[in-house]
Amino acid sequence: MDRRLFLAFGSAAALALAAAGFLFGRTRGPENLTLAALSGDALANDPSMLLVDIRRPEEWQQTGVIEGALLVTYGDRDSFLSAVRPHLQEGQSIALICRTGNRTSRATRQIADALNVPVIDVAGGMVRVLGEGYSPVAPTRAMGCTVC
Repeated sequence: MDRRLFLAFGSAAALALAAAGFLFGRTRGPENLTLAALSGDALANDPSMLLVDIRRPEEWQQTGVIEGALLVTYGDRDSFLSAVRPHLQEGQSIALICRTGNRTSRATRQIADALNVPVIDVAGGMVRVLGEGYSPVAPTRAMGCTVC
């Protein structure tokens, strides 16, 4: 099977399972929270969305990051929101990405109630985005990397 077809099928299956778990196995989440499998290009080129990469600096350096992403490691809700709010512009949604989607699943649920904007959990994380062929850029201090 072609690798791209396998990755696309794997992503689709993962999204279906996540949706089934969300609909049938969990309590309903905040109304402003969505799970979306956006492409790397869509994430890099949508000015109506603030993309925040919540991984650790060594992860940013290892794989690269999506162009234009704000780099803020997620530790706890309050310190994360304090770091991100100054970058969030009027009318923007906020999208969180991590390595595979596990951290963003938790983080988006924690911040959604504190924000009055759409919150997007990027399904499959950087593993999916890179697997779909996106070419990342090197993290920089201007993006928020404190060790770059």
